[in-house]
Amino acid sequence: MTLFSVHFVEAQLTDLARLEYSFVPKSESEDQYTRLRALVNYPIKTSEDCYLIIGAEYNRIILNLEDEYPFDKSLLETINIIDLNVAYTFKTSEKWRLGLKFNPRIASTLTEKLTSEDVFLNGGFYAINDRTKDESAKKPYRLILGLTYNTTTGLPFPLPFVSYYRRVNDKWSFSAGVPKSNLKYFFTDKSMLQTFVSLDGYFAHLQRPQQINGKQIDNISLSLAVGGLGYEYCFTKNLVAYIYTGYTFRLNNVLRNDNRDEVFKLNDVNTFYLRSGLKFKI
Repeated sequence: MTLFSVHFVEAQLTDLARLEYSFVPKSESEDQYTRLRALVNYPIKTSEDCYLIIGAEYNRIILNLEDEYPFDKSLLETINIIDLNVAYTFKTSEKWRLGLKFNPRIASTLTEKLTSEDVFLNGGFYAINDRTKDESAKKPYRLILGLTYNTTTGLPFPLPFVSYYRRVNDKWSFSAGVPKSNLKYFFTDKSMLQTFVSLDGYFAHLQRPQQINGKQIDNISLSLAVGGLGYEYCFTKNLVAYIYTGYTFRLNNVLRNDNRDEVFKLNDVNTFYLRSGLKFKI
């Protein structure tokens, strides 16, 4: 079943619900970045092999800034990112399925009344070839090709998206793509270990702009690339607990002006990374 493939970029392929905690400390500092995340997706069957998926996701990002900074830290202690996910997917042949996704987003400190600067429009188009449930396939695989548009990237054109997953045998599988690639080893059907490389981050509007050295800050962004180890345990076929730990090899936490130019760097020192949670999947 591949109806949630269109939601791949922000969630795992088949998530119906997820609760997650992330933690990134600042090296040689008391500063911390914490993210609390919750999402839910609900599929509605419109006809044979056709589904409308309605979902929502909430991220609460807490910036514990303990160091001294040349601005009022209290105005950006909490970042709120609220997504509405609307997707439609349908089969075009025995092997291929197409998906469309529309993803309006609010990303802001939400200290004032909501404005157009707090709202971002994202979306994508995907073609999915899923043979993971095909019993005749000796090495089950899933291929996703697509185009995505994200206003927070600052690029005024769609970006290509490619993801490939293959189950090599009973013990090994791998996934290559963005935002995550991994190599998994299955101890049992319920217990698995993986090495991974992934991208993470956010972009949000600051509703109360400030001045730093005569320059105004209007936005905040975090981008990081991390590699490490992960462990998953399946309590049931649908309920999974997981933990990922690693070290960043690229980290950039920046305050930006209205043109998204860098004004002040909060952190660019690589550090420890932790992400854990519980998900319910199909």
